[in-house]
Amino acid sequence: MLRRPGSGILPDMPVTRNRIEKNLSRIRENIAAACARRGRDAGGVSIVAVTKSADLESVRNAVDAGLTDLGESRVQQVADRAAELDRMLQRRRTSPPPAVRWHLVGHLQRNKVKAVLGVVTMIHSVDSLRLAEEISVRAAQVGRTVDVLLQVNCSEEPQKFGCAVGAATHLGEMISTLKHLQLAGLMTMAPLVRDPRDARPTFVRLRELFEEMKREKIGGDAFRHLSMGMSDDYPVAVEEGATILRIGTALFAAD
Repeated sequence: MLRRPGSGILPDMPVTRNRIEKNLSRIRENIAAACARRGRDAGGVSIVAVTKSADLESVRNAVDAGLTDLGESRVQQVADRAAELDRMLQRRRTSPPPAVRWHLVGHLQRNKVKAVLGVVTMIHSVDSLRLAEEISVRAAQVGRTVDVLLQVNCSEEPQKFGCAVGAATHLGEMISTLKHLQLAGLMTMAPLVRDPRDARPTFVRLRELFEEMKREKIGGDAFRHLSMGMSDDYPVAVEEGATILRIGTALFAAD
């Protein structure tokens, strides 16, 4: 078995639906408690189950547990996983398969845009105008509008992707003008820290930036999401306004 710091154990065999339901129940309890501390409605927080460390059967069990928003970090991985899961669900003849929505939560290169558009519902990692323009051009070719989030490097770590905080507002304005994109909000990744509370400044900065951009009416009514918070720090992210949590290990942990 593999251990991830602060996140329990990742098994080397499929995680049962019962285990995932127990993990999900605990996560939702933590979300509800964090919302209560801030006077928020827990219904405004959604979970994207990040499946990169889970086997296909565990992913199917997660879908059966009601988790139909799934996330992957790599283009080829999301394309392969989506096709495999669809085949697995289609083999069932007792009921129609649930509608699964895939999210790309990792870095996207411009030459991979075409491959991902036929698979994902939302791209969380737009961090440049050139990438946004490429997505818009490719989306026009297939006749769709793509929901995207602007990734911001609020922790200012050089190894992380994301635009600079100071550039985010202007970049958001330009992305909002692209016909085949819908700017739905912001995304960030907190630094790896021992104490989840140390991630709070990153989340606070993204929320402040989000509020500034809302006041400027960037993105219009669709601009409403803050994608921040992962397995180790999601309660803190919820306290600071997260609407989308990207959770993997805490869902697929064996205990």
